[in-house]
This record gives sequence, C-alpha cells and structure tokens, in this order.
Amino acid sequence: MSHPPEGKRVLITVRTYPTPARKGVEVSCTAGVTDQGAWIRLFPVPYRLMDPDKRFKKYQWIELSARRATGDPRPESYTPDIDSIRIKQGISTKDNWAERKQSVLPLVSHCLCCLERQRNETGVPTLGLFKPNEIKRLVVEPDEPRWTSAQLARLRQYPLFAATPSRELEKIPFKFKYEFHCDHWDCAGHSLSCTDWEICQSYRSWSRKYRDDWEGKLREKYEHEMIELNETHFYVGTLRGHPAAWIIVGLFYPRVGARPQEPRDGAQAHVREGGDREACR
Repeated sequence: MSHPPEGKRVLITVRTYPTPARKGVEVSCTAGVTDQGAWIRLFPVPYRLMDPDKRFKKYQWIELSARRATGDPRPESYTPDIDSIRIKQGISTKDNWAERKQSVLPLVSHCLCCLERQRNETGVPTLGLFKPNEIKRLVVEPDEPRWTSAQLARLRQYPLFAATPSRELEKIPFKFKYEFHCDHWDCAGHSLSCTDWEICQSYRSWSRKYRDDWEGKLREKYEHEMIELNETHFYVGTLRGHPAAWIIVGLFYPRVGARPQEPRDGAQAHVREGGDREACR
C-alpha cells in the first residue's frame, strides 16, 4: 500500500558513499533531523544523477515531499520525491559547531549498547547518535578492488533521458571500521563498519595526492584527531536486510572544549567516567 506524501523539512546530517542500486543505477543512504526534532532516513537518493540544484550538502536544510517507505519496516525510513527537493540555508562549524550542536545533540543517546537493546525490544530506533567512551582504533582492511560484473551492469544501465555522471562510480578498495567501547557497564566492545561519504571521499582524494602515503594522512584525520582532538560522536543506523546489525553512517566531531548540550527529555544522559548502570537499565 502506498502511503500519502508528506511535506518534510530536514537538516541533512548523514550521506553515505554511493553503492550500485538494485533498482536504478547507484544510490546513497541519506539521513537527518526534521524540524520536529525526529530522525528521518531518505532512501533512495541517486545523488550523482540528480540535477545540480537538488544536490544538497551535509548540514543544509532541505524541504521536500516524501512518503513513508513501503517494504521497509524501519519507521524512520521515507522515500523522497527527488524533484520536490528545495535547498535552504546551511549551518556552519562556527563557534566549534555551536549551531550544529543545537540541532543534533538533543537527539544523542547514551551508548550503542542502549540503542541495540531498545531496538531489539521495541523495533526502534534504527537511527541514532552517541559518543563512544573510548575509540580504540580505525581499522583499514583491503576490499575487492573492482566492482563485480553484476554491479557494473547496474552502474551502466542509465535511464534513457536522465542525467549521467561525468565519471563512473569509483570502487573503494578498502573497508573502514572503528573499534570502540561504549559507556555501558557491561560493554564488551564493538567493531562497526563506517560508510560515511566523507572518509571514502578522503581516500579518493588523498590516494591520488599522497599516493603511497595516503593511509598516514587518513589516519591523522580519522584516527588521531577523532581520538585525541575531537568530541567524536557516531551517527549509526541499522541495515534493512539485517535489522539487528548497526553500522556507522556518519561522524560528528567538534573539537574538544565546549560542554555538550544536555539531551532532551527521553534521551539518555551521557556519563564520561565509567559505565552508568542507571542510564543503561
């Protein structure tokens, strides 16, 4: 059953690196916060195939029409009407991300362990944001260097009258993961894939610019700075086909310094020193 269209105003906070699409050519998972303070997932978004005036950036407000997704049990999921997108103002990193903090930190959860438990018990949420208690390391693993023949076939089946990207989608020949511990008294540690567009784009740029030294540059920003210099939070989401599996879909990383805004009513308070049994019950 098709759901009626709804008008949405969304602050885009997440955009993943594109992948070959089962339907269409290529898609990117996009997520954000509505002006009502709720998570929303927009899928599919064929970003590189969209008209230039529809290609929003992260931390820009957009207005659009979207329908609750059919066949996707995740309640935050909506199917966007791409042609309806209107890009509005963006919010900057000024004053150590002050305006961005006002928009997203009210939705912060205590930890991934809490998100997992809540989703397993109630089916929601399937999107979240939290600050890990300790990031152990960034893992860089080799991946298949080329698309499969089936994936290439998808990427090359452009609609007859649609715009086409100037270059075919590049395969990232590495997987990126973060190993970390939650601020949960019983956390055994986590290892989550990171599909954020930004880290993949950094690899594409720096592997050309720095050649054999790209990994050192990547680790400087996404390991050293994320661990030592930033108040790093992870945007996370579940997979449609594997509802109990979580991945990192984006990074939120103001510099260490300013005190984070307290979570709004109903969100779990973050405790820095050791796991908090009360918050995790």
